[in-house]
Amino acid sequence: MERPLSPFMFPIWYRFQITSALSILHRLTGIGLAVGSILLAWWLISVAAGGELFEATHRFLVSPIGMVLLFLWSVAFFYHLCNGIRHLAWDAGYGFEIRSATRSGYAVLAITALLTVLAWLYVFLHRRPR
Repeated sequence: MERPLSPFMFPIWYRFQITSALSILHRLTGIGLAVGSILLAWWLISVAAGGELFEATHRFLVSPIGMVLLFLWSVAFFYHLCNGIRHLAWDAGYGFEIRSATRSGYAVLAITALLTVLAWLYVFLHRRPR
């Protein structure tokens, strides 16, 4: 048996590590935030333009597809924020031990879920009736 040549042989040669998955997820959420920012910019343009353009954009955003996109964007936002804070701690030299890195990874996931739920609870509890 020869040694593996690449860490991309993940399922065969390497054990799953939460830190690896969170690193990949951090990059993916960064891409998602960039793409979602295009939608945010479009919404701002439609607000400035007003009228029919704003109505069409608003109808899309409150549709089921729009709500799913907004939800996913908020999850990406909170995850990227929490994991970014974790990276700042690493930059300061804290949390490099394996146990600490694993615990902080799970904490990032838990805090992401909590912040997302709180944000969406706020949205649904403070909606104006039509």
